[in-house]
Amino acid sequence: MTSPFDALGARAAGLDAEHAATDLRELFDLPPGVVYLDGNSLGALPRSVPAAVARVVQEQWGRDLIASWNTHGWWDAPTRVGDRIATLLGAAPGQVVVGNSTSVNLFQVFRAAARLRPGRRVVVTDPGSFPTDLYVLSGAAADVGWEIVLASPPEVPGVLRQYDDDVALLALSHVDYRTGELWDLPALTAAAHEVGALAMWDLCHSAGAVPAGLDEHDVDLAVGCGYKYLNGGPGAPAFTFVAEKHLAAFEPAIRGWHGHDTPFAMSPEHAFAAGITRARIGTPPLVSLLALEAALDVFDELSVADLRARSLSLTGFFIDCLDALVPEVELVTPRDPARRGSHVAVRHPEAFAVVQALIARGVIGDFREPGLVRLGVAAPYLTHSDVLAAATTLRKVLDAEEHLDPANQRRGAVT
Repeated sequence: MTSPFDALGARAAGLDAEHAATDLRELFDLPPGVVYLDGNSLGALPRSVPAAVARVVQEQWGRDLIASWNTHGWWDAPTRVGDRIATLLGAAPGQVVVGNSTSVNLFQVFRAAARLRPGRRVVVTDPGSFPTDLYVLSGAAADVGWEIVLASPPEVPGVLRQYDDDVALLALSHVDYRTGELWDLPALTAAAHEVGALAMWDLCHSAGAVPAGLDEHDVDLAVGCGYKYLNGGPGAPAFTFVAEKHLAAFEPAIRGWHGHDTPFAMSPEHAFAAGITRARIGTPPLVSLLALEAALDVFDELSVADLRARSLSLTGFFIDCLDALVPEVELVTPRDPARRGSHVAVRHPEAFAVVQALIARGVIGDFREPGLVRLGVAAPYLTHSDVLAAATTLRKVLDAEEHLDPANQRRGAVT
Protein backbone atom coordinates (compact mmCIF):
# COMPACT_ATOMS: atom_id res chain seq x y z
CA MET A 1 0.00 0.00 0.00
CA THR A 2 1.32 3.46 -0.89
CA SER A 3 2.06 5.61 2.15
CA PRO A 4 0.93 9.25 2.33
CA PHE A 5 4.57 10.31 2.10
CA ASP A 6 5.18 8.22 -1.02
CA ALA A 7 2.07 9.65 -2.68
CA LEU A 8 3.11 13.19 -1.80
CA GLY A 9 6.63 12.52 -3.02
CA ALA A 10 5.30 11.43 -6.39
CA ARG A 11 3.11 14.53 -6.57
CA ALA A 12 6.06 16.77 -5.65
CA ALA A 13 8.19 15.28 -8.41
CA GLY A 14 5.41 15.74 -10.93
CA LEU A 15 4.73 19.33 -9.92
CA ASP A 16 8.43 20.20 -9.96
CA ALA A 17 8.65 18.84 -13.50
CA GLU A 18 5.55 20.81 -14.49
CA HIS A 19 7.00 24.06 -13.10
CA ALA A 20 10.62 23.47 -14.11
CA ALA A 21 10.67 26.52 -16.40
CA THR A 22 10.15 28.85 -13.43
CA ASP A 23 12.66 27.19 -11.10
CA LEU A 24 15.34 29.85 -10.58
CA ARG A 25 17.15 28.32 -7.64
CA GLU A 26 20.46 28.39 -9.51
CA LEU A 27 20.31 32.19 -9.39
CA PHE A 28 20.51 32.16 -5.57
CA ASP A 29 23.31 31.31 -3.15
CA LEU A 30 21.61 29.09 -0.56
CA PRO A 31 23.37 26.86 1.97
CA PRO A 32 23.25 23.17 1.01
CA GLY A 33 20.77 21.09 2.95
CA VAL A 34 18.67 24.08 4.01
CA VAL A 35 15.01 24.62 3.19
CA TYR A 36 14.67 28.38 3.45
CA LEU A 37 11.12 29.42 4.32
CA ASP A 38 11.83 32.92 5.62
CA GLY A 39 12.02 34.86 2.37
CA ASN A 40 8.95 36.76 3.55
CA SER A 41 11.20 38.27 6.23
CA LEU A 42 14.60 38.36 4.50
CA GLY A 43 15.02 37.16 0.95
CA ALA A 44 17.82 34.80 -0.01
CA LEU A 45 21.01 36.13 -1.60
CA PRO A 46 20.92 36.32 -5.42
CA ARG A 47 24.25 35.24 -6.92
CA SER A 48 24.44 38.48 -8.89
CA VAL A 49 24.65 40.65 -5.78
CA PRO A 50 28.14 40.01 -4.29
CA ALA A 51 29.96 40.92 -7.50
CA ALA A 52 27.77 43.99 -7.96
CA VAL A 53 28.46 45.17 -4.40
CA ALA A 54 32.18 44.53 -4.88
CA ARG A 55 32.13 46.74 -7.97
CA VAL A 56 30.31 49.49 -6.09
CA VAL A 57 32.74 49.37 -3.18
CA GLN A 58 36.04 48.69 -4.92
CA GLU A 59 35.65 50.35 -8.31
CA GLN A 60 33.04 53.06 -7.89
CA TRP A 61 33.58 54.21 -4.30
CA GLY A 62 37.20 53.00 -4.10
CA ARG A 63 38.51 54.20 -7.46
CA ASP A 64 36.14 56.81 -8.87
CA LEU A 65 35.14 58.26 -5.53
CA ILE A 66 32.69 61.16 -5.66
CA ALA A 67 32.72 61.22 -9.47
CA SER A 68 30.56 58.10 -9.29
CA TRP A 69 27.50 60.27 -8.68
CA ASN A 70 27.74 61.12 -12.38
CA THR A 71 29.88 58.45 -14.02
CA HIS A 72 28.08 55.50 -12.43
CA GLY A 73 24.59 56.97 -12.21
CA TRP A 74 24.37 57.17 -8.43
CA TRP A 75 22.20 60.28 -8.59
CA ASP A 76 19.54 58.64 -10.74
CA ALA A 77 19.57 55.31 -8.93
CA PRO A 78 16.46 55.93 -6.77
CA THR A 79 14.23 56.49 -9.80
CA ARG A 80 16.03 54.00 -12.04
CA VAL A 81 15.55 51.21 -9.51
CA GLY A 82 12.06 52.52 -8.81
CA ASP A 83 11.09 52.00 -12.45
CA ARG A 84 12.28 48.39 -12.27
CA ILE A 85 10.16 47.76 -9.19
CA ALA A 86 7.23 49.54 -10.82
CA THR A 87 7.17 46.85 -13.49
CA LEU A 88 6.62 44.21 -10.78
CA LEU A 89 3.82 46.30 -9.25
CA GLY A 90 1.92 46.88 -12.46
CA ALA A 91 2.81 50.57 -12.53
CA ALA A 92 4.06 52.69 -15.40
CA PRO A 93 7.51 54.30 -15.12
CA GLY A 94 7.87 57.55 -13.23
CA GLN A 95 5.67 56.63 -10.25
CA VAL A 96 8.04 54.71 -7.95
CA VAL A 97 11.12 55.93 -6.13
CA VAL A 98 13.43 53.95 -3.85
CA GLY A 99 15.03 55.25 -0.66
CA ASN A 100 14.56 55.57 3.10
CA SER A 101 12.91 52.94 5.28
CA THR A 102 9.33 51.73 5.07
CA SER A 103 8.56 53.66 8.26
CA VAL A 104 9.81 56.95 6.83
CA ASN A 105 7.95 56.36 3.57
CA LEU A 106 4.73 55.60 5.45
CA PHE A 107 5.03 58.87 7.34
CA GLN A 108 5.64 60.79 4.14
CA VAL A 109 2.67 59.21 2.41
CA PHE A 110 0.31 59.70 5.37
CA ARG A 111 1.19 63.35 5.76
CA ALA A 112 0.94 63.99 2.01
CA ALA A 113 -2.44 62.24 1.90
CA ALA A 114 -3.81 64.73 4.42
CA ARG A 115 -2.87 67.57 2.07
CA LEU A 116 -4.45 65.77 -0.86
CA ARG A 117 -7.76 65.49 1.03
CA PRO A 118 -8.02 68.68 3.10
CA GLY A 119 -10.97 69.05 5.45
CA ARG A 120 -11.52 65.32 5.85
CA ARG A 121 -10.93 64.05 9.38
CA VAL A 122 -11.01 60.21 9.25
CA VAL A 123 -8.49 57.57 8.25
CA VAL A 124 -9.63 53.94 8.16
CA THR A 125 -7.14 51.14 8.80
CA ASP A 126 -6.94 47.49 9.81
CA PRO A 127 -6.13 46.88 13.50
CA GLY A 128 -4.26 43.77 12.31
CA SER A 129 -1.80 45.83 10.26
CA PHE A 130 1.91 45.44 10.91
CA PRO A 131 2.63 47.40 14.10
CA THR A 132 4.90 49.93 12.41
CA ASP A 133 2.06 50.96 10.12
CA LEU A 134 -0.16 51.62 13.13
CA TYR A 135 2.58 53.41 15.08
CA VAL A 136 3.46 55.73 12.21
CA LEU A 137 -0.19 56.36 11.40
CA SER A 138 -0.88 57.26 15.02
CA GLY A 139 1.83 59.91 14.97
CA ALA A 140 0.83 61.30 11.58
CA ALA A 141 -2.85 61.38 12.59
CA ALA A 142 -1.98 63.37 15.70
CA ASP A 143 -0.07 65.85 13.53
CA VAL A 144 -2.93 66.48 11.10
CA GLY A 145 -5.94 65.98 13.38
CA TRP A 146 -7.21 62.74 11.87
CA GLU A 147 -9.44 60.33 13.75
CA ILE A 148 -8.29 56.74 13.26
CA VAL A 149 -11.17 54.30 12.68
CA LEU A 150 -10.25 50.62 12.95
CA ALA A 151 -11.92 48.06 10.71
CA SER A 152 -10.86 44.66 9.40
CA PRO A 153 -10.83 44.52 5.59
CA PRO A 154 -14.20 42.68 5.34
CA GLU A 155 -15.74 45.47 7.44
CA VAL A 156 -14.14 48.30 5.48
CA PRO A 157 -16.83 48.98 2.83
CA GLY A 158 -19.52 49.42 5.48
CA VAL A 159 -17.31 51.65 7.61
CA LEU A 160 -16.42 53.79 4.60
CA ARG A 161 -20.10 54.30 3.82
CA GLN A 162 -20.75 55.15 7.47
CA TYR A 163 -18.19 57.98 7.49
CA ASP A 164 -18.63 58.83 3.80
CA ASP A 165 -17.07 62.17 2.82
CA ASP A 166 -15.28 62.48 6.16
CA VAL A 167 -12.81 59.78 5.08
CA ALA A 168 -9.50 61.08 3.79
CA LEU A 169 -7.60 57.81 3.49
CA LEU A 170 -7.97 54.04 3.57
CA ALA A 171 -4.65 52.51 4.65
CA LEU A 172 -4.31 48.73 4.40
CA SER A 173 -1.75 45.98 3.90
CA HIS A 174 -2.08 43.88 0.76
CA VAL A 175 -1.21 40.68 2.66
CA ASP A 176 -1.75 40.04 6.37
CA TYR A 177 1.77 39.64 7.75
CA ARG A 178 0.63 36.99 10.24
CA THR A 179 -1.78 34.74 8.36
CA GLY A 180 -0.79 35.31 4.75
CA GLU A 181 -4.33 36.32 3.81
CA LEU A 182 -4.46 38.36 0.60
CA TRP A 183 -6.95 41.20 0.79
CA ASP A 184 -9.05 42.34 -2.17
CA LEU A 185 -7.05 45.34 -3.35
CA PRO A 186 -9.25 46.15 -6.37
CA ALA A 187 -12.56 46.05 -4.49
CA LEU A 188 -11.32 47.89 -1.41
CA THR A 189 -9.62 50.56 -3.50
CA ALA A 190 -12.87 51.06 -5.39
CA ALA A 191 -14.78 51.28 -2.10
CA ALA A 192 -12.47 54.06 -0.92
CA HIS A 193 -12.94 55.95 -4.16
CA GLU A 194 -16.72 55.69 -3.89
CA VAL A 195 -16.58 58.02 -0.88
CA GLY A 196 -13.86 60.22 -2.38
CA ALA A 197 -11.07 58.86 -0.19
CA LEU A 198 -7.56 57.89 -1.20
CA ALA A 199 -6.38 54.26 -1.04
CA MET A 200 -2.89 53.53 0.30
CA TRP A 201 -1.48 49.99 0.31
CA ASP A 202 1.45 48.51 2.20
CA LEU A 203 2.99 46.02 -0.25
CA CYS A 204 5.79 44.75 2.00
CA HIS A 205 4.45 41.18 2.00
CA SER A 206 3.39 41.10 -1.64
CA ALA A 207 5.91 43.02 -3.76
CA GLY A 208 7.86 40.46 -5.75
CA ALA A 209 5.40 37.66 -4.93
CA VAL A 210 1.86 38.76 -5.78
CA PRO A 211 0.69 41.02 -8.63
CA ALA A 212 -0.66 44.33 -7.38
CA GLY A 213 -1.88 45.96 -10.61
CA LEU A 214 -1.50 49.44 -9.16
CA ASP A 215 -2.34 51.30 -12.37
CA GLU A 216 -5.06 48.88 -13.45
CA HIS A 217 -6.85 49.22 -10.12
CA ASP A 218 -6.31 52.98 -9.77
CA VAL A 219 -4.36 52.77 -6.51
CA ASP A 220 -3.37 56.19 -5.21
CA LEU A 221 -0.39 55.52 -2.95
CA ALA A 222 1.72 52.56 -1.88
CA VAL A 223 4.86 51.69 0.03
CA GLY A 224 6.91 48.53 0.37
CA CYS A 225 10.28 47.21 1.45
CA GLY A 226 13.17 45.89 -0.62
CA TYR A 227 14.47 43.06 1.54
CA LYS A 228 11.67 40.46 1.53
CA TYR A 229 10.54 38.95 -1.76
CA LEU A 230 12.63 41.49 -3.71
CA ASN A 231 15.77 39.93 -2.14
CA GLY A 232 17.60 43.24 -1.73
CA GLY A 233 19.40 42.22 1.47
CA PRO A 234 19.19 43.32 5.11
CA GLY A 235 18.41 47.01 5.35
CA ALA A 236 17.60 47.33 1.66
CA PRO A 237 15.79 50.63 1.07
CA ALA A 238 12.03 50.79 0.69
CA PHE A 239 9.97 52.21 -2.16
CA THR A 240 7.17 54.75 -2.52
CA PHE A 241 4.52 54.70 -5.25
CA VAL A 242 2.52 57.83 -6.06
CA ALA A 243 -0.04 57.62 -8.87
CA GLU A 244 0.80 59.97 -11.71
CA LYS A 245 -2.44 61.90 -11.24
CA HIS A 246 -1.36 62.90 -7.71
CA LEU A 247 2.28 63.76 -8.36
CA ALA A 248 1.85 67.47 -8.95
CA ALA A 249 0.08 67.91 -5.59
CA PHE A 250 2.04 65.33 -3.58
CA GLU A 251 3.89 67.21 -0.83
CA PRO A 252 5.77 65.06 1.69
CA ALA A 253 6.33 66.52 5.13
CA ILE A 254 10.09 65.91 5.23
CA ARG A 255 11.56 68.13 2.55
CA GLY A 256 15.10 67.15 1.76
CA TRP A 257 17.46 68.53 -0.83
CA HIS A 258 17.31 65.45 -3.06
CA GLY A 259 13.61 66.19 -3.57
CA HIS A 260 14.32 69.81 -4.52
CA ASP A 261 13.63 71.12 -8.01
CA THR A 262 17.20 72.45 -8.32
CA PRO A 263 19.17 70.69 -5.59
CA PHE A 264 22.58 72.04 -6.53
CA ALA A 265 21.42 75.64 -6.63
CA MET A 266 21.59 75.38 -2.82
CA SER A 267 18.56 77.63 -2.48
CA PRO A 268 17.50 78.49 1.09
CA GLU A 269 13.87 77.91 0.10
CA HIS A 270 12.44 74.51 -0.75
CA ALA A 271 10.76 73.94 -4.12
CA PHE A 272 9.42 70.47 -4.94
CA ALA A 273 10.93 68.68 -7.90
CA ALA A 274 8.63 67.59 -10.69
CA GLY A 275 7.38 64.02 -10.75
CA ILE A 276 8.22 61.21 -8.37
CA THR A 277 11.62 62.77 -7.57
CA ARG A 278 9.81 65.05 -5.10
CA ALA A 279 9.38 61.99 -2.85
CA ARG A 280 13.15 61.78 -2.32
CA ILE A 281 14.58 63.22 0.87
CA GLY A 282 18.35 62.98 1.27
CA THR A 283 21.30 60.83 0.28
CA PRO A 284 20.15 57.22 -0.06
CA PRO A 285 22.18 54.24 1.22
CA LEU A 286 23.92 53.68 -2.11
CA VAL A 287 25.56 50.32 -1.38
CA SER A 288 22.25 48.84 -0.29
CA LEU A 289 20.35 50.52 -3.11
CA LEU A 290 22.69 49.17 -5.76
CA ALA A 291 22.63 45.73 -4.16
CA LEU A 292 18.84 45.83 -4.54
CA GLU A 293 19.23 46.85 -8.17
CA ALA A 294 21.40 43.80 -8.83
CA ALA A 295 18.96 41.55 -6.97
CA LEU A 296 16.15 42.62 -9.27
CA ASP A 297 17.93 40.90 -12.16
CA VAL A 298 16.20 37.72 -10.98
CA PHE A 299 12.87 39.13 -12.13
CA ASP A 300 14.15 39.54 -15.67
CA GLU A 301 13.80 35.76 -15.95
CA LEU A 302 10.05 35.42 -15.37
CA SER A 303 6.83 37.41 -15.43
CA VAL A 304 4.91 38.29 -12.29
CA ALA A 305 2.05 36.13 -13.59
CA ASP A 306 4.36 33.12 -13.90
CA LEU A 307 5.80 33.85 -10.48
CA ARG A 308 2.31 33.95 -8.97
CA ALA A 309 1.34 30.66 -10.65
CA ARG A 310 4.41 28.97 -9.19
CA SER A 311 3.74 30.48 -5.76
CA LEU A 312 0.14 29.29 -5.68
CA SER A 313 1.17 25.80 -6.71
CA LEU A 314 3.79 25.70 -3.95
CA THR A 315 1.55 27.05 -1.20
CA GLY A 316 -1.38 24.88 -2.26
CA PHE A 317 0.76 21.74 -2.25
CA PHE A 318 2.30 22.79 1.07
CA ILE A 319 -1.17 22.97 2.63
CA ASP A 320 -1.95 19.50 1.26
CA CYS A 321 1.27 18.19 2.82
CA LEU A 322 0.42 19.70 6.20
CA ASP A 323 -3.11 18.28 6.04
CA ALA A 324 -1.79 14.81 5.32
CA LEU A 325 1.24 14.71 7.59
CA VAL A 326 0.56 17.15 10.45
CA PRO A 327 -3.24 17.36 10.74
CA GLU A 328 -3.13 18.42 14.38
CA VAL A 329 -1.73 21.89 13.62
CA GLU A 330 -4.29 24.59 12.83
CA LEU A 331 -3.94 26.16 9.42
CA VAL A 332 -4.64 29.92 9.58
CA THR A 333 -3.77 30.73 5.97
CA PRO A 334 -6.76 30.71 3.59
CA ARG A 335 -7.14 27.60 1.46
CA ASP A 336 -8.76 29.62 -1.32
CA PRO A 337 -5.93 30.54 -3.74
CA ALA A 338 -7.54 33.90 -4.50
CA ARG A 339 -7.24 34.82 -0.81
CA ARG A 340 -3.70 33.56 -0.25
CA GLY A 341 -0.46 35.52 -0.41
CA SER A 342 2.87 33.69 -0.50
CA HIS A 343 3.34 32.33 2.98
CA VAL A 344 1.67 29.59 4.99
CA ALA A 345 1.03 29.95 8.72
CA VAL A 346 -0.09 27.39 11.27
CA ARG A 347 -0.98 27.83 14.91
CA HIS A 348 0.65 25.80 17.69
CA PRO A 349 0.73 26.48 21.46
CA GLU A 350 4.54 26.15 21.40
CA ALA A 351 5.03 27.90 18.08
CA PHE A 352 8.29 29.65 18.98
CA ALA A 353 9.94 26.44 20.14
CA VAL A 354 8.60 24.56 17.12
CA VAL A 355 10.29 27.08 14.83
CA GLN A 356 13.58 26.73 16.71
CA ALA A 357 13.41 22.95 16.44
CA LEU A 358 12.73 23.21 12.71
CA ILE A 359 15.70 25.54 12.28
CA ALA A 360 17.92 23.05 14.11
CA ARG A 361 16.91 20.51 11.46
CA GLY A 362 17.64 22.89 8.56
CA VAL A 363 14.12 24.16 7.87
CA ILE A 364 14.18 27.92 8.44
CA GLY A 365 10.89 29.68 9.11
CA ASP A 366 9.92 32.23 11.72
CA PHE A 367 7.56 32.89 14.62
CA ARG A 368 4.94 35.58 15.03
CA GLU A 369 2.48 36.29 17.78
CA PRO A 370 -0.05 34.98 18.55
CA GLY A 371 1.45 31.49 18.44
CA LEU A 372 2.09 31.27 14.69
CA VAL A 373 4.65 29.21 12.81
CA ARG A 374 5.14 31.30 9.67
CA LEU A 375 6.59 29.61 6.59
CA GLY A 376 7.38 31.91 3.69
CA VAL A 377 7.28 30.56 0.14
CA ALA A 378 9.60 32.57 -2.12
CA ALA A 379 8.67 30.99 -5.42
CA PRO A 380 11.88 31.56 -7.43
CA TYR A 381 14.07 29.36 -5.21
CA LEU A 382 11.74 26.83 -3.59
CA THR A 383 10.44 23.55 -4.99
CA HIS A 384 7.51 21.31 -4.20
CA SER A 385 10.03 18.80 -2.87
CA ASP A 386 11.29 21.50 -0.48
CA VAL A 387 7.87 22.17 1.02
CA LEU A 388 7.22 18.43 1.37
CA ALA A 389 10.54 18.16 3.21
CA ALA A 390 9.43 21.01 5.50
CA ALA A 391 6.13 19.31 6.36
CA THR A 392 7.92 16.00 6.93
CA THR A 393 10.42 17.71 9.23
CA LEU A 394 7.60 19.31 11.20
CA ARG A 395 6.12 15.83 11.68
CA LYS A 396 9.47 14.58 13.01
CA VAL A 397 9.86 17.56 15.36
CA LEU A 398 6.46 17.00 16.92
CA ASP A 399 6.83 13.23 17.13
CA ALA A 400 10.16 13.58 18.93
CA GLU A 401 8.82 16.45 21.08
CA GLU A 402 11.88 18.48 20.19
CA HIS A 403 9.91 21.66 20.77
CA LEU A 404 9.85 20.80 24.49
CA ASP A 405 13.63 20.92 24.71
CA PRO A 406 14.57 23.95 26.87
CA ALA A 407 17.21 24.88 24.31
CA ASN A 408 14.44 25.51 21.78
CA GLN A 409 12.46 27.68 24.16
CA ARG A 410 15.13 30.28 24.88
CA ARG A 411 14.37 33.53 23.09
CA GLY A 412 16.90 35.96 21.69
CA ALA A 413 16.37 39.61 20.90
CA VAL A 414 14.89 38.70 17.51
CA THR A 415 12.16 36.06 17.37
